[in-house]
Amino acid sequence: MVRGKTQMRRIENATSRQVTFSKRRNGLLKKAFELSVLCDAEVALLIFSPRGKLYEFASASMKETIERYRKHTKDTRMGQPSIDEDLEHLKDEATNMMKKIEHLEDSKRKLLGEGLGPCTIEELQHIEQQLEHSVSSIRARKTQVYKEQIDKLKEKLFRNPGENVAGRKCSALREVWQNHPHPSSERTKGNTERE
Repeated sequence: MVRGKTQMRRIENATSRQVTFSKRRNGLLKKAFELSVLCDAEVALLIFSPRGKLYEFASASMKETIERYRKHTKDTRMGQPSIDEDLEHLKDEATNMMKKIEHLEDSKRKLLGEGLGPCTIEELQHIEQQLEHSVSSIRARKTQVYKEQIDKLKEKLFRNPGENVAGRKCSALREVWQNHPHPSSERTKGNTERE
C-alpha cells in the first residue's frame, strides 16, 4: 500500500501531532544510533518536545561532544573576521571614498576657475597646464571633425558632375563656414579676451 505524501506544515490536531512527534522522534533516535554504529561517527542528538521534555542520544559523552562542537566553532570563527571588524573596514572604505570625492570636486571647481584663492603658484601652473592640454585636445578633435565634414562635402560635390562645380564648391564652403566658426578666428578671439 502506497502512503500519500505528507505536507510539511504544522499538524493542527493535538493528538495527531503528538503521535507524529513520538514516531518521528523514535525514528530519528534510531537513525542517530545506526549512524554512530555503522560509520563509527560521533553523534549527539538533542530533542525537546513541544511540552519541553528532553530526549537525547550520544554515541560518546554528550558533554564531551558539546565541548568538541564549541571548540570547533570557536576555531572556525577565529579564522574569519568578526562583524565588528567588517564594519570597521567598511567605515574606513567609506571615509576614503568621501575624501576622494571631496578631492575630485575641489579639482573640478579649480578647473572651472572657482576657489583659486588659497592656491600656490605651483598649483596654479599645474591647473593651467591641465587646461591647456584640454584645450589642445578639444582643438585637435574639432579639426578632425572639420576635415571629416569637408571630405563629406567633397564627396557630395563630385558625386553629381553635371552641376555647376564652382557654384557647388562655393555653397559647400559657405555651409561649412556658417555652421562652424573658423579655428583661427577663435584663437584670435581667445587671445584678445586674455589681453
